[in-house]
Amino acid sequence: MYLKKLSVLNFKNYSEAELQFSSHINCLAGNNGEGKTNVLDAIHYLSFCKSFFNPIDSQNILHEAPFFLIQGCYQLDGKEEEIYCGLKRSQKKQFKRNKKEYQRLADHIGLFPLVMISPADSELITEGSESRRRFIDSVIAQFDRDYLESLISYNKVLSHRNALLKQFADSRRFDKESLEIWDIQLIEYGKKGYEKRKNFISSFIPIFQKYYELISGGREQVGIQYQSHLNEASFEDVLERALNRDRAVEYTTVGIHKDDLEFTINGHNLKKFASQGQQKSFLIALKLAQFDFIKNIKQVTPILLLDDIYDKLDDLRVKQLMELVCSTNFGQLFITDTHLTRLADLFETTGADFKLFKINNGSAVEVKNRELKI
Repeated sequence: MYLKKLSVLNFKNYSEAELQFSSHINCLAGNNGEGKTNVLDAIHYLSFCKSFFNPIDSQNILHEAPFFLIQGCYQLDGKEEEIYCGLKRSQKKQFKRNKKEYQRLADHIGLFPLVMISPADSELITEGSESRRRFIDSVIAQFDRDYLESLISYNKVLSHRNALLKQFADSRRFDKESLEIWDIQLIEYGKKGYEKRKNFISSFIPIFQKYYELISGGREQVGIQYQSHLNEASFEDVLERALNRDRAVEYTTVGIHKDDLEFTINGHNLKKFASQGQQKSFLIALKLAQFDFIKNIKQVTPILLLDDIYDKLDDLRVKQLMELVCSTNFGQLFITDTHLTRLADLFETTGADFKLFKINNGSAVEVKNRELKI
């Protein structure tokens, strides 16, 4: 699978652009703020129906324009696939595959798998548990439709349960039977989500450790621990023990919506004890393992987006990373950098097939190798 063509209209800082891509490596070079990452974000939209960076769709419309459009033409299983995403201000987002509109965006997730590596990934280490749960969900949802459906149902039930707890507090009247109606459903969907997350993490860790060793040269030992209330007891027992606390704070304090991942290096907390280079290597290994896992499960090679590959990585780690991703195992790549010739020199030495685009103030122009030498 690969993306042949991308067209955008009124998207972020692009009034209009059309790019024809290589099926292997595509380099986007330009100064900061010119729009390199916005191209990657448009590609992300076509896979996940949303921005990687800004969840508020209307804020991705160019200035005062009335709408944005993103269109992509893919080659998948020997056929062309046309994907369309459009949004008018104050209206519902439209998403179409081969001109047929989706009734539910969840039906699109996983059809065109994608992995993005970005400096924004640092929030997986620096921010709270929500970022790490979102990472787990983004991986599993791309290959397990049942998991995505269960997660959506779990969050709906959770919202109803929280509303009921608040209603009890406001009315100063508690009805345990009414709460148990939601508890039964929360337990059903929560158990399913927990088991799938636990099984995923167990299979994922060895793949992740392999990639970290390749990037770092085996200089450190890294680990991931899955933390969940359901590790300690059944969901029924966990909910029962937390009932008084839930009533006091007026929301559900236990469940898979509180799950987390603990990241370690040489047995110590990654956030506290790892250098910036080690943290970056950890994050890249996470994403490459995500890529490998999805590819093996779905038997489709995801698209890989690498945003600002030189951020906080020394030359040795960049070289090891590029040698790794330039192999045919990684399919189509999109890579951004601030140095035009640095990217060209990097891939010319590998002999890899690549296209180079110069990004300047919301415009994208393909640059031929010979033009770099003039």
